[in-house]
Amino acid sequence: MSDAYAAAGVNIAAATRAKELMSAAVRSTHGPAVLAGMGAFGGCFDAALALQGLAAPVLVSSADGVGTKTVIAAALGRYDTVGQDLVNHCVNDILVQGAKPLFFLDYVAAARLDPEQVAAIVGGVATACRAVGCALLGGETAEMPDVYAPGAFDLAGTIVGVVDRAAMLPRADIAPGDAVLALPSSGLHTNGYSLARRIAAQDGYAARPAMLGGESVGEALLAIHRCYLGDVAALRAAVTVKGLAHITGGGVFDNLPRVLPTGLGARIERGSWAIPPIFTYLVERGQVAEAEAYHALNMGLGMLVVVAAANVGAALSATPEARHVGTITDGAGVRLE
Repeated sequence: MSDAYAAAGVNIAAATRAKELMSAAVRSTHGPAVLAGMGAFGGCFDAALALQGLAAPVLVSSADGVGTKTVIAAALGRYDTVGQDLVNHCVNDILVQGAKPLFFLDYVAAARLDPEQVAAIVGGVATACRAVGCALLGGETAEMPDVYAPGAFDLAGTIVGVVDRAAMLPRADIAPGDAVLALPSSGLHTNGYSLARRIAAQDGYAARPAMLGGESVGEALLAIHRCYLGDVAALRAAVTVKGLAHITGGGVFDNLPRVLPTGLGARIERGSWAIPPIFTYLVERGQVAEAEAYHALNMGLGMLVVVAAANVGAALSATPEARHVGTITDGAGVRLE
């Protein structure tokens, strides 16, 4: 039976070997709250232990993927970073509502499973989970030869976190005159890669344009999605954070309004933050219009933070990398000025 299955394109032995290679990394993320993890049909997490001390715990969940960034990883043969991208993206998404991560589930699929490749991908997931105190509770590894092209793979994940209801974001008191701060991105993070790949194809991933300071295009595009858990914790310890916006697909124009009360918008001031060179390269080489660039890419604005104007100084002291980039205004929409 196994020979027939292998002839159909599915190698059970490869899947088993991949699980053996990744097992230590996965188990390294487990703490006392994990009651059943790798190898179980379902991961089991002790909610009573994880939620103790919270007056009104609210579970917050999110699912996402790394999109066509996987194509660049495959082209460069670099598989140890995309797992970190995935976890950090998901952590940032639930962080916007004030939640801290509890556990994570991943999904890796390919036309043909390469055990070492899968272990590198999941190893990256485990690395990021350990960094944020999140258990990698389980996942799925699938070999699907008639769905994915040879050499291609897909990566997605689901996160569950928790926040005390009184600490949930955004707050209802966001008002005109509040300040918008930006925590810088490390690059494209996990959005805009279909556009970026089309532009990069003109020079190739090995090209080293002078504006990238010696880094190749491929290296710049694989920069790991930054996690803002520590930055936001420092901010919330110093000032009242009214709102957070993770700048992902849709850019600043679509994501900041998601956390603002109806009828409010924002003015973002050009030149108030440093735009990483990879964005300048993509915009210039691809002749991308400004409006499209700020819709498709984060343009260096990784996480936006809304605080009262009186708290800007304290917030910037708590997070020196942050920049004051704008103001909340009457009238819906985000404007670049």
